[in-house]
Amino acid sequence: MAVPRITEAFRTGAGMGWHEHNEGVFHGCEKFFRPDYAANLVASWIPALDDVEAKLKAGANVADVGCGHGASTILMAKAYPKSTFTAFDYHEGSIKAARESAVRAGVADRVKFQVAKAKEYPGKNYDFVAVFDCLHNMGDPAGAAKHVLSTLKSDGTWMIVEPFAHDDLADNLNPVGRVYYGGSTLLCTPCSRSQEVGLCLGAQAGEMRLRDVVTSGGFKRFRRATETPFNIMFEARP
Repeated sequence: MAVPRITEAFRTGAGMGWHEHNEGVFHGCEKFFRPDYAANLVASWIPALDDVEAKLKAGANVADVGCGHGASTILMAKAYPKSTFTAFDYHEGSIKAARESAVRAGVADRVKFQVAKAKEYPGKNYDFVAVFDCLHNMGDPAGAAKHVLSTLKSDGTWMIVEPFAHDDLADNLNPVGRVYYGGSTLLCTPCSRSQEVGLCLGAQAGEMRLRDVVTSGGFKRFRRATETPFNIMFEARP
């Protein structure tokens, strides 16, 4: 059980890394978020971005950072067969599971999964970089934003999908917000705290705080592109 460890982490401030959790946590998170991705990623989120859908249909170079088990990467790869995808996660077990899923989905020829941290993943001149429900988990999300910017083309786009949250705590006291605050306490905040900087945005960061993080990384343009009851999708550009 992780609860005693997390309880102690809150007392000491040491945190608990994502990789330290039971494997069931990784499967559970994929099962929680994947339905929203399947229903909206191709149908409404990507079309809400400026010029991105056309690039993906024509053939784009894409990075999916913090990919977990690869659900988001595989959905995009199946929808845009002319594009190539490289996905990164620092957790080796998740990358292994993602590679197996890509084979089952028949996209392993166009998708590469590699172990790498968000501030260190390789590659340059990406047309499109995506992060799904993980920026708030990072210890140094502003540092990650700076690295994303360094890997994008000058006309590239960064799509940031985050758990739905208002800026003010009082506005998050609803069924969805309560679920996310619970998850933030047990997973997100301890995860961030275990890393360098340890900013601890949590799953209810809100648009204002996320804007500050992204623009502090060097991005000049940031907007809320669309949303669902469970996620907000932001667009950032150099």
